[in-house]
Amino acid sequence: MKITFLGAAGEVTGSQHLIETSHRRILLDCGFFQGRRAESRKKNETFHCDPKNLDAVVLSHAHIDHCGNLPQLYSKGFRGPVFCTDATADIAEIMLMDSAKIQREDAKYLSRKLEGDHPPIEPLYTEKDVKGLVSNFEPCPFSEWQQLCDNDEVRLRFHRAGHVLGSAIVELELKDGTEHKRVVFSGDLGRRGMPLLRDPDTVEGADVLICESTYGSRVHPPPQDIKSHLKKIIGECFVKGGRVIIPAFSFGRTQQIVYYLNELTNSGELNCLPMFLDSPLASRLTNVFRRYNHTLDADVQETLKSDDDPFGFECLTEIENQQQSIELNKRRGTFVVIAASGMCENGRVVHHLKQALPQEKNTVVLMGYQAPHTTGREIAERREHVRIFGRDVPVRANVVQLEGLSAHADIVDFKWWFEESTKRGHFGKVFLVHGEPDSAQALATTIRDYCDEDPIIPAFGESFEI
Repeated sequence: MKITFLGAAGEVTGSQHLIETSHRRILLDCGFFQGRRAESRKKNETFHCDPKNLDAVVLSHAHIDHCGNLPQLYSKGFRGPVFCTDATADIAEIMLMDSAKIQREDAKYLSRKLEGDHPPIEPLYTEKDVKGLVSNFEPCPFSEWQQLCDNDEVRLRFHRAGHVLGSAIVELELKDGTEHKRVVFSGDLGRRGMPLLRDPDTVEGADVLICESTYGSRVHPPPQDIKSHLKKIIGECFVKGGRVIIPAFSFGRTQQIVYYLNELTNSGELNCLPMFLDSPLASRLTNVFRRYNHTLDADVQETLKSDDDPFGFECLTEIENQQQSIELNKRRGTFVVIAASGMCENGRVVHHLKQALPQEKNTVVLMGYQAPHTTGREIAERREHVRIFGRDVPVRANVVQLEGLSAHADIVDFKWWFEESTKRGHFGKVFLVHGEPDSAQALATTIRDYCDEDPIIPAFGESFEI
């Protein structure tokens, strides 16, 4: 058996790992590399395996850095099944359709910017490619073994990863000649005690473990303070008569925030002032959360006994069209807007920030880490001005950055997961991916005692015979 690391090796995005036996070629994830536009396109437009020769893809979850390049894989000839959980299948379809729209709009924009006699830039894939890909999804329940192919050479089962709705730890049993190997792929491992999701499952060791390491050197602040912070922030803004703008990722973070606001209004801790969810993508994804209410954690199950919709309440309005979004900028008094994107780079939130940032009575709530070179990072740094739509916008609004809702395991969660998993088995070879070098090295040092060998931090394109 051979494993080749074709993405998220020595870096955080673009998850893609190829497993080859004497008869089968299986791709774990097929994500987009996310970064600066030119660099990202160059990395994303080329595959380092032949899509036509793949037998199957196993998808851990529906974040774009894990699933975003699947439609292009389809456009270049892949016609095999894509195995994932039921919720991931539903979410990935929505996310990929949105991604195809962005590809189309980006291609048009860049083509207009070209100088001279250049052919127009084409999107990496289209909505038609997404539809073709989605027809090959093979949704699977958690905890049940599935045959990957028509014989008994490969089978898989999913365990809960606790990262986002539908996210899975992948367990594979592979037969290669006379040898049998068990491979576990963590996908993105989640945290314990997070709102909405059940805690991650543990496994029974593995011959080979491919494990993410995004926050392998960090301890996250606890999530339980977020609700009280939101209550305080909105209350203070109400006194000043300002508006609260919350940039949030459409998948995961938005649903957590809405759930907290629902709890605060249900308990009477927060007055029923106007709140708006201004993201059509987030609204569609929230409907998927509603569909899978029964799979969420014990707190949600308790809420459902008295509230049949944890993601909707009387004060919350879901904005349906662009005109309604524009009208919000003319609104007076205190209100709350939740809109994408989480790092303030694009989407409707940019328009709201343009209106809100110049006035001291307003508050911008940044939920978690803001990447370098983003508008969100510049706002977090309290720059005097930020550049929005080609103009310098003064930053006079109150800016609050809340930590604690990261969906990735930190070093404490990793240590717990390895301790519990090795109580029932052992880990042979361990490969650490999906992390910057410092984070991966820190995790390697922490987990060394739980592995038979020193963990390996593979480089992009590196192959290993198992």
